[in-house]
Amino acid sequence: MQGIKEIVVVSGKGGTGKTSITGALASLFRDKVVVDCDVDASNLHIIFSPKEILTKKEFIGGKKAKIDGSLCTQCGTCINICRYNAISSEYRVDPLTCEGCGACFYLCPQKAVDFSSRISGYYYISKIASNDPLIFAELLPGEENSGKLVALLKNEARELAKSSSKRLILIDGPPGIGCPVISSLSGSNFALIITEPTLSGEHDLKRITELTHHFKIKAGVVVNKSDLNPYCVQQIQEYCEYEAISFLGEIPYDAKITEAQRNLKTILDFAPECESSWAIKVIHNKLQRILEEL
Repeated sequence: MQGIKEIVVVSGKGGTGKTSITGALASLFRDKVVVDCDVDASNLHIIFSPKEILTKKEFIGGKKAKIDGSLCTQCGTCINICRYNAISSEYRVDPLTCEGCGACFYLCPQKAVDFSSRISGYYYISKIASNDPLIFAELLPGEENSGKLVALLKNEARELAKSSSKRLILIDGPPGIGCPVISSLSGSNFALIITEPTLSGEHDLKRITELTHHFKIKAGVVVNKSDLNPYCVQQIQEYCEYEAISFLGEIPYDAKITEAQRNLKTILDFAPECESSWAIKVIHNKLQRILEEL
C-alpha cells in the first residue's frame, strides 16, 4: 500500500449501522486517523470516549444578519423582503430562522444590518485509547454549511496523517447522498457502503452506488442484519455483480451490538468472539487486501 489511503463508510440512508461498523473496523485497523464526518449528528466519539481532547477549533461556516438598533429607522424594508420571516416586528433577527441570504444587508437604506461571518460550530482533534487521533465536530443549532465543515475535517485528517506517518484515514460518512456525503467521498480511495436487506435499503444502495460511479470511486458493499431477509441479500448480491462492485460480506443481526453501544464500546471490544464480530473481522481482512491493491 503506497501512501495514505482513505476509506469512507457510507450508507445512502440513516440507521443501517454505519457508525457501529466504522467503530468496529477502527478497532481492527492500525496506524490510522479516524474521522467522524457526520457533522450534523456526530456520535462516533461517544463510542470511543476520547481520553484527551488535543485541540478545539472554531468553524466559521457562514454569515447571519444582525440589526443595529442605533442605526435602524424601522422603515420595514428588511421585514418585507425577508422570505424566511426571520425578522420580528421589533426588528430583531432570529438566528435560527435566518438563512444568511444577505437580502436585508444589501437593501437596507440605512446600512443598519451587520452581515459578518459568525461561528457555526466547533471541531475537535482528540486521542482515543489506541493512541490514534479521532477528529469530530459539532454544528451549532440551525447552522448549515456541513459540506464545508466535512471538507475542513478531511483536510485536517490528511495533514495529521502526514505529520504522524499514519497509513490510513478511516471516515464515518454522513447518511444520504447530499452535499456532506459528496464532500466525504471527495478524494477518497474506497467507499464502503453499508446497507440492509429491505426494499428501502436496496433503493438507497442504488443511489449511493450511482454517486460513487459518478466520482469514479471504487466501492464495496456490506449487508448488515443480513439474516432478517435472505431473499433481499440475494438481490443485493446480484445487483453488486451486475454493477461490478465488490460484495464484502454479511453481518447478522446481533443484540450484542446494542448492548455494546449501551456500554460505550465497539462490538469488537465488547464481545470479540460473537458471530457479528467474526463477520466484521472477515470484512476487515478483505478491506486490507483491497487497500494493498489500490
